[in-house]
Amino acid sequence: IINILLPHVPDYHCLVSAATEPWPENATLYQQLRGKFLFTIKNVVCRANAEYMSPSGKVPFIHVGNQVVSELGPIVQFVKAKGHSLSDGLDEVQKAEMKAYMELVNNMLLTAELYLQWCDEATVGEITHARYGSPYPWPLNHILAYQKQWEVKRKMKAIGWGNKTLDQVLEDVDQCCQALSQRLGTQPYFFNKQPTELDALVFGHLYTILTTQLTSDELSEKVKHYTNLLAFCRRIEQHYFEDRGKGRLS
Repeated sequence: IINILLPHVPDYHCLVSAATEPWPENATLYQQLRGKFLFTIKNVVCRANAEYMSPSGKVPFIHVGNQVVSELGPIVQFVKAKGHSLSDGLDEVQKAEMKAYMELVNNMLLTAELYLQWCDEATVGEITHARYGSPYPWPLNHILAYQKQWEVKRKMKAIGWGNKTLDQVLEDVDQCCQALSQRLGTQPYFFNKQPTELDALVFGHLYTILTTQLTSDELSEKVKHYTNLLAFCRRIEQHYFEDRGKGRLS
């Protein structure tokens, strides 16, 4: 769940107008790889080129009527305009706190995931290039993988992560998990009994870290160190998805 702003929508008023209309039956969420989402949209399409279809170049995105909305923050705002919001029960102070934690997750966990996938040479060489390029024929598979790596490295340099070591990145992840663990405490969700956008965002990132194959387990071990975060992920996996039996985190 990224910022509350709508940076990639060309006509905001048009979007708000569309958001107030009823959900069409063919509303579709597009993602790059098959996975799990806390969305109630019936149609989920997995496309290898989903990020190239997205207006912002990022996934997930939804196609609703004649509107295409990308990234979780704008999607949340779009859904909210239709009368659905996970955080309606929070007061203004809680909403501000929720947004602050969401920024923390995006600034730390999302950036760390990109770093591990595209800046750690061992992971890039053994896993990322092959996985990212696998849907495409040669030489497009290599071209797109190197292009993506260049884009991520340029972003890392711009935000001051270009010269970070792996140990420094893992320490940032640990500090983020510590803050999340303290906020969660013994509650089932971050704001007590009902999940909010923060819970969806945290679950998405932690679940990805816990289940994605990398060259080492150092990143996932940072998460596993916090037993309440691990229990939180198991709770959402078991409660909100169709395969409510033994999940990947069981």
